[in-house]
Formats: sequence, structure tokens, C-alpha cells
Amino acid sequence: MNTNDLNTALYEKMAAEQDKFRDWLKSQPPEEVLNHAYEYTIREDIVMAMEELELTDAQAQALLESPSPLADVYRYFEKLETGYMGVIRDSIENRADDVCKAQEELRTAPFYPHSAAYASEHGEMAQYNRSYQANSACKEAIEQTISAHYAENRLDTEAAVKDVLEKFGAERVQFILANTIQHKNHDGRISQDNKAWAKTIPMPEDSGASRHCAYLVVDGVNPGLSDLFTRQARKTMQEQQKSSVLQKLKQEPPAHKPAAPKKQEPER
Repeated sequence: MNTNDLNTALYEKMAAEQDKFRDWLKSQPPEEVLNHAYEYTIREDIVMAMEELELTDAQAQALLESPSPLADVYRYFEKLETGYMGVIRDSIENRADDVCKAQEELRTAPFYPHSAAYASEHGEMAQYNRSYQANSACKEAIEQTISAHYAENRLDTEAAVKDVLEKFGAERVQFILANTIQHKNHDGRISQDNKAWAKTIPMPEDSGASRHCAYLVVDGVNPGLSDLFTRQARKTMQEQQKSSVLQKLKQEPPAHKPAAPKKQEPER
């Protein structure tokens, strides 16, 4: 046989060996299939590589003389120190870095207060879209955080509010809560106090009819829990605002009083 025939014969022998291994694997219980999943995948890759590989006559002949060349190559591969786990670790770290970067970009995205129509008219769709993505993430975070902090018929409002405010800031959180309450204005589970507060928060020009604003409604949890969350959020944001004002006043230099005019001596 020439070189091409030897390589073809070796590929066909390996492929037949893999077919036999696959048939055996199919007859095994699920636990055994899982135990051999890695081996099956690597053997598939070896057969695929062999389809394109061109070995020398001596190499192909040497492997052909083995009753199970595929199993021989797999066992050799197992002993090698490959960079596989290093690639896995890098993949985990790099994916985590990408998620952290995306979360930070959402957290720091400026809040855009106008409608999509306004943004389009003024060439600010990029700012609008970025803000909308952050708004959507904030809405989902509120729902997830309320669910995570609700147990035994009690909502840990302080912890829940703190988590969301740290990630998205007061301006975006109060917009999502006010938008939610305005869309649920007829829901008796929302307090009148929160409804009155929601009306004081500026909304985009088309908020009543905007499908985007309709989507940004916290509806994945009981409205009563949303009401409790809103009450605590208002309290926390008010405290933060007072603290910020006091801190600013402390940093400002004291105002100097104008010097009193000197008394003039009477002429003698």
C-alpha cells in the first residue's frame, strides 16, 4: 500500500474502533456513560484529526499493527501534561472579568431622563439605549433581591435596598420604583403615601404610553413586597441625601466675616 492507502486504512480502523466503543457505551447505564464522557470526546477528536493527518509509511504501519490504535493513542494522550486545565482556569477568570466589566458599565451608565423620541430627535440614541439597558438590569435586580431577602413571611428591606442602591444608585432606583407605582396606581396593595411620592418623580415625556416604561415595571414579586421595598428605599435615599449635604457643608471653608471698621480718633 502507498502512503495514502496506509493513512486511509488507519483512519478507517480507528473509526471502526470508535463505532464499537460508541455501541458499547450506549448499552451502559447513565452513570457509566458519564464516567466515559471525557474519553469518548477525546477519542472523537483523535479520529477527526486522523482524517486530515498524513503520517509517514512507517508511522501509519506501526499504528496499524496494533489491535486498538485508537485506544493506544488515547492512553498516550492521557499521560501528557497538556495546558487544558490552564485554558479552563483562564476561561473562568476571563469570563468573570467580562461580567464584572459589564456590570460596572451598567452601574456607572448615566441615567437618561428623556423619551426615545426625544433621544432620536437630538441624536442621543446611544445614551438612551445604554441607560435603558441599565434600567432593565435594575428592574430585574430589584425583583431578584426582594425574592432573595424574603423568608418566613418577612422581607429584610434594609439589606435588599442596600444591595440594589450600591449597584445602581439612587436616581435609577427611584425611577424604576416610581415608574412601577405609576403603572400600578389602581393596585390597593400599594400605599397612598408611596403613590403620592411616585407622582413627584420626573418621568420621560411618553412614560404613560411607552412600551419601554411598561416593561420597566417591577412585577416579578408581590406588589405588597414592592411597596415595603419602596418605603425603605425612600427612607434610605433621604438619609443618604442628608448625609451628603452635611458632608459637603463640613468640607466647605468657614465664611469669613468682614472686619469691623476702625473707629476714627477725634480730631484735637
